[in-house]
Amino acid sequence: MDRLEAMRVFTRIVEQRSFTEAASDLGLPRSTVTDAVKQLEARLGVRLLQRTTRHVSPTLDGEAYYRRCLAILADVEDAEGAFSGVKPKGLLRIDVQGTLARYFLLPSLPAFLAEYPDIELFMGEGDRLVDLLREGVDCVLRVGQPRDSDMVARHIADLEEVTCAAPAYLARHGLPQTPAELEAGGHRMVGFRSSVTGVLMPLEFRLPDGKPCSISLPATFSVNGAQSYSEACRLGLGIIQAPRYHLERDIAEGKLVELLPGYCPAPSPVSLLYPQNRQLSPRVRVFIDWATRQFRAASTGQGAELTLINARPLPKA
Repeated sequence: MDRLEAMRVFTRIVEQRSFTEAASDLGLPRSTVTDAVKQLEARLGVRLLQRTTRHVSPTLDGEAYYRRCLAILADVEDAEGAFSGVKPKGLLRIDVQGTLARYFLLPSLPAFLAEYPDIELFMGEGDRLVDLLREGVDCVLRVGQPRDSDMVARHIADLEEVTCAAPAYLARHGLPQTPAELEAGGHRMVGFRSSVTGVLMPLEFRLPDGKPCSISLPATFSVNGAQSYSEACRLGLGIIQAPRYHLERDIAEGKLVELLPGYCPAPSPVSLLYPQNRQLSPRVRVFIDWATRQFRAASTGQGAELTLINARPLPKA
């Protein structure tokens, strides 16, 4: 077995956490798979896998080697695909905030996978900072200003933000007419803690002269997840600010009331990030172009809730 095939065997074992399952996936005898790993470990002089009767997991060296194998195998596949003219294939790893995935990506995902049947897509959900190189992630989709200067940030959209509260909350505290009335009127917010700093994020407004205004209200309840944040607002626990698409149905159904429409927060940018020192593979390229089209389609169907900026296909390599 040559080195590339041995790498393919090893990566499949790591992903399946099983010699038997990897052998079945690859159509190889289990003994062949076992021998391939033994030869790899002997050649490298390190132990790559921890084995028990029920579980297989990579060692620290095995994890590092696994990441390198993924990159090498991807480069080989991309090089062959560039000359063969076949559609992109292979494992594509992305990370995206859950609400964005469910609203903008998942509805059209069957069509994407039908168009590219040889792409195997893994979608992680979260809003933490992801080490793309160490974790083997190809790209991430994030809301907010990108902070990582080592990443290329492709700005694909601006999400309109809205301030809301539940009717029950307003019955107790009254309807504010200006941001200044929030502090003077004893209002409360549902706290949202930054995944980066852990600090409660203030409410943001734009005054009529265009200047920004930040207000931190008391918060007896705080969260770090979007779903719990909006649900707490529906329960009358305080005022929140979130992208309009996430709250539009609640506003239309009367579960939430939009506040201070003349003082809307600045829109939140949406960006696709990927390592600047990594050549984009064809499967990453087609995913980025497809994701950009999903935001464009959403803006067309949902009026002014989404404003697209630089929503262009990536230039060819």
